[in-house]
Amino acid sequence: MALKKKPVTGMKDILPKEMEIRNYVTGLIRETYGSFGFTSIETPSVEHIENLCSKQGGDNEKLIFKILKRGEKLKLDQAKEEADLVDSGLRYDLTVPLSRYYSNNANELPGPFKALQMGYVWRADRPQRGRFRQFMQCDIDILGEPTYMAEIELVLATTTLLGKLDFHNFTIRINDRRILKAMAEYSGFPKESFDTVFIILDKMDKIGLEGVAKELEEEGFAKESIDTYLAMFKEISSDIQGVRYCKEKLSGVLDEQIAADLETIISTVEAVKTADFKMAFDPTLVRGMSYYTGPIFEISMDEFGGSVGGGGRYDEMIGKFTGNNTSACGFSIGFERIVMLLLERGYQIPTAKTKKAYLIEKNMPADKLIEIFRQAEEERKTGIQVNISIMKKNKKFQKDQMAAEGYTEFVEFFKR
Repeated sequence: MALKKKPVTGMKDILPKEMEIRNYVTGLIRETYGSFGFTSIETPSVEHIENLCSKQGGDNEKLIFKILKRGEKLKLDQAKEEADLVDSGLRYDLTVPLSRYYSNNANELPGPFKALQMGYVWRADRPQRGRFRQFMQCDIDILGEPTYMAEIELVLATTTLLGKLDFHNFTIRINDRRILKAMAEYSGFPKESFDTVFIILDKMDKIGLEGVAKELEEEGFAKESIDTYLAMFKEISSDIQGVRYCKEKLSGVLDEQIAADLETIISTVEAVKTADFKMAFDPTLVRGMSYYTGPIFEISMDEFGGSVGGGGRYDEMIGKFTGNNTSACGFSIGFERIVMLLLERGYQIPTAKTKKAYLIEKNMPADKLIEIFRQAEEERKTGIQVNISIMKKNKKFQKDQMAAEGYTEFVEFFKR
């Protein structure tokens, strides 16, 4: 049987040009987030299946790459259910592993703890533009900070990074899960049906108000509740006035402090931001993960046509491990999508070193070869990247190939 040369579906080979940008972006991430006080950590790619299937990951739990038990523990002939075969899986995000990590190491970590984590995650999803089954995720999280200071710092750090990568005019959409629930309660939807309501609401940008109304009707909800609910979305603006509207309209079911804190987050970020973006209050923003408990946010970019990052507050997840809730808030950028956009726009790394090629004639005498290598070493000390190659017959084609890789200078060496 012939071996397959293409990668597994949903995964990809990374060519040098893309790898160079990926390395630059990861370096800039560490530098930028480090300036905000975030510390790099790492968690295993493999996680306990109980943790991955804890009903906190939403639809992602349907996309887990599960791992069979190993060695003597794997008894295929005696298996009666999945638990007899599977005890672990590849992580589908970095938040669940981080929560386990913090629960296991909290006594050795400062409080609050500001974590930066980059690593591959896996989801058995349908591949499409900017979406793969294996992809790099990049998260920053603040654990142990109960106030809106966490949200402000996360948004500022993330937008500062995007600004350094020359992204402009993007939008940080922000909402609060408690406002979502208050709007549903005010409209008269039963509490046990909130998740169904939010799943339909999350389609607003695709099917519009009429589409949302139709699907809510098909679920059997009262027309009065639907009309009350959707009328609010027509009246809420995307700025601080929209937050104030919610505070007044929902005064009987929403703690005023929740709206006040959200207003503070928006106004503070707008006042001190360094990148070119806008904050927008979006009451239709849901975020699919069921573990979110407070403010939630997403990055929208017109050039991508969708979200390139998101996050929010998840104050109850760590408590699933320890029995005691710990304040937690995180923001994840869509690393793969950002790299894809940089490649599509022909992004040039601003700090790229000069790349010089030494082309050497075949069978160069040893004494001359030593001189060439010494010369290359001296140039490398000055920061120049030197690639030494044997001169090919089709020298023009060779130079064209190397020029496509960023080489701008060519030095030829002959035996005499």
